[in-house]
Amino acid sequence: MELVGTRVTRTAFDHQVRISFSDQAPDGGIRVDGELVIEAPLTLTDASGHQALLTPATGPSLAPLLALFARVVTEIAVTGQGTLSLRFDDGTRLSVEPDPDYESWNLTGSGIDPVLVGPGGEVGWSH
Repeated sequence: MELVGTRVTRTAFDHQVRISFSDQAPDGGIRVDGELVIEAPLTLTDASGHQALLTPATGPSLAPLLALFARVVTEIAVTGQGTLSLRFDDGTRLSVEPDPDYESWNLTGSGIDPVLVGPGGEVGWSH
């Protein structure tokens, strides 16, 4: 997917978790400028295997996500009905499962195919 090779340029928290990514093209232009918005609980696993279950809108408990700043995405997978898994260059992993009742995550921006995983996930997944 287009996010591989992008760098985390911003993390922001309110009732959602927002992670911005960007990467330059070989010609110096912008290859990808995107934002991942997470509205469901997520799991962050650091390189040592320590897992933290994080919930948007919980303020300071989201602090472990700050460690993603400047990390590079090395792998991305979307499986099942929209489970998102990201791996970063330091070994950290982030995953978000579809929420049965709410939108769980969406990805938008330039250089990215937009993705929205709505309540209950998505069937007929093509990514």
